[in-house]
Amino acid sequence: MTAIIEEPTALQGPTEFLWLDLTRKCQLQCGPCFNSSGPEGTHGTMTRQDWISVIGQAAGGGVRRLTIIGGEPTLHPDGVFLVERALSLGLNVEVYSNLVHLSPGWWSLLQREGASLATSYYSDRAKEHNTVTGRPSHARTMANIRKAVQLGIPLRAGIVATTGTQRVDEARRELEALGVKRISMDHVRPFGRGSKGAAPDASGLCGRCGTSRASIGPDGGVSPCVFSAGWMDVGNVRDTPLVTILGGDAMAEANTVIRAATGSDPCDPDSSSGCDPDNVPDECSPGFPGSECTPRN
Repeated sequence: MTAIIEEPTALQGPTEFLWLDLTRKCQLQCGPCFNSSGPEGTHGTMTRQDWISVIGQAAGGGVRRLTIIGGEPTLHPDGVFLVERALSLGLNVEVYSNLVHLSPGWWSLLQREGASLATSYYSDRAKEHNTVTGRPSHARTMANIRKAVQLGIPLRAGIVATTGTQRVDEARRELEALGVKRISMDHVRPFGRGSKGAAPDASGLCGRCGTSRASIGPDGGVSPCVFSAGWMDVGNVRDTPLVTILGGDAMAEANTVIRAATGSDPCDPDSSSGCDPDNVPDECSPGFPGSECTPRN
């Protein structure tokens, strides 16, 4: 039986952003996928009530932004409900989708104040894009990018270079011509299928994980970021309040390991970005994080 966790009035610490990693199910099977999602994936063990509790705890404790991600979050049966819930509580919510298919309900929801959309794109050539995604997805994704722009939905797109010859520059110019304003470019991160079988290594993280942000996975595990989910979990929201996990020793220890492995100091007082996630460029978004990891691009 799932425990119903009481929602605290305040979170300990400066956590302002959460990834809600709803599912491992996805229509695609992208080569660089950081958590190896695909058609055989599941929605995990988190129930609707579990997610409601997490969103309530976050909203009541100072979190301002969520990214709903997966897998493909629009495949989750409670996805629309959960985003509506978060928006109604005053949170800004980004939905990270492959844009293969969005129902009318999703399109309507994404036009709400506080909602935005993110996607990954790989090449202006359908064959090359489809090789990365493992499915003939290019036409649908491109059509829905166009639709999002036409509807005025805030959209950011990320391009991951999986090979040295991939047409990433051409893909960027294509997106810019369509009116996409926020575009990031990156290399494959060494996690999930992107690791090609190698064990997870904290040195592959950006170094800003766990600072003002955290991730919650489909089984309730909390980690410093989505790239560290599973192998660096620091607690589970199904049996421990979110506030306790975020302010706990395990999270602090995980952050220490990450800083040591990456040689980073995200709170360097001499840094122009400091510790404010809004001020750090090139945010960390699975599939296309920049060189510095922050939650909102």
